[in-house]
Amino acid sequence: MKHKTYIFFFLFGLFLVPQTNFAQIDYNKTPDDDLGEVEDNKQEYFFEALKQKGIENYDRAVTALLKCIDIDDSQSVFYYELGKNYNKLKNFGEAEDALKKAVKMEPDNEWYLDELYDIYAQQDDYDKAIKTVKQLVKYHPDYKEDLATLYVKTKNYDEALKVLDEMDAELGLSMTRDIIRNQIYAATGRKKEQIENLEERVEDNPDEESNYLALIYRYSENGEKEKAFETAKKLLEIKPNSQLVHLALYKFYLDNEDADKAIESMKIVLQSSRIKPDAKMMVLADFVKFVAANPEYENDLVETTSIITEDNNGTSYLEVAQYFLKKGEKDKALNYYQKALKLDSDNFGILRNILLLQLDLKNFEEAESVSRETLVKFPSQPVFYLINGVALNELKKPNEALESLETGLDYIIEDDQMEADFYQQMSVAYTLLNNTVKAKTFSDKAKQLESSN
Repeated sequence: MKHKTYIFFFLFGLFLVPQTNFAQIDYNKTPDDDLGEVEDNKQEYFFEALKQKGIENYDRAVTALLKCIDIDDSQSVFYYELGKNYNKLKNFGEAEDALKKAVKMEPDNEWYLDELYDIYAQQDDYDKAIKTVKQLVKYHPDYKEDLATLYVKTKNYDEALKVLDEMDAELGLSMTRDIIRNQIYAATGRKKEQIENLEERVEDNPDEESNYLALIYRYSENGEKEKAFETAKKLLEIKPNSQLVHLALYKFYLDNEDADKAIESMKIVLQSSRIKPDAKMMVLADFVKFVAANPEYENDLVETTSIITEDNNGTSYLEVAQYFLKKGEKDKALNYYQKALKLDSDNFGILRNILLLQLDLKNFEEAESVSRETLVKFPSQPVFYLINGVALNELKKPNEALESLETGLDYIIEDDQMEADFYQQMSVAYTLLNNTVKAKTFSDKAKQLESSN
């Protein structure tokens, strides 16, 4: 809805500027009858209404305005202000009545019409809203967008498209209008009409990149992949430096098993400053899958990843780390997890994966040191106490291991497997201390929990 800032002097012009429908009164002259007192009272009530509205005492403003109208019911501004205050009180019936009287007195006053439109919009009275907006369109073409939206809400899609077409022809294309247009196409299933509209745009504006991109998307959505591919190639011919087109091209190249061109397009996307991080991460995920099936391109993946990590909180490093983890190359996976951690130092999942890999790779001193530091950040996470205990056992420090494990036990909540792992490590620690009785006790506890699962 279009809202305007109302001019202060309009509200006071009734009293500050001589009006054609008021007798001109000299307030410095001593009145010889009661007309001066009437005008004074009217002015006093009006200013009181404005004051009360200003401090959000809308009911008192209404009372003052009704007194104004009792004195003089020929002023449209009184009804306009009355309608506004009733609107604030959500008394829509009285608001509509007052504003309709104001509009009747001044049919071409857009402020009055706009306030009346607001009343109808709040009540979802679309038919009356449409009638009012049609009047407003004469003053501001922007209201046409409201009109199109109202037609959509009343499912009068043909009229909505007609209005949108008129606005596009007069004002050029607009993202907000395109959103409305796409809502209509989605609601009506007019995919062919939608594509025809985009084809016309490309033909009429062959240098506009966004038109090609929208058409590529709609072709793809409609299952017309060949047309989408051809449109993408045409855009690349016209705009050889386009980066956005490669968001589509790399998939077409992959489908056509043109690996070199697919890799080239993915690199352009991942290094682009114009493409959003979320879109880059989707491409990177496809890149990782592709390299998993085509390991000869692994160096391209690693090279590209090292360039794009600065703006994505380490997400690209994580993608590559998981790629190497699935391949069983734990050293490389650990390296990329550590790079990701530098960009997101408080990430619980990254820390856990690093520590588990340190244990797998028998980097026990590093695992003990990092897990101890991590417990400062996550003092209630039992997994880090367990890792710390395992590392200390491996370093032949059973007393310290027991201290860490006993502390961590208190933080386990309904996780029998983890509790069993704690008992198993406590058994290891007591074995190192040559306390075979306690070692067996905790070993038995671990087995009992494992057997109950």
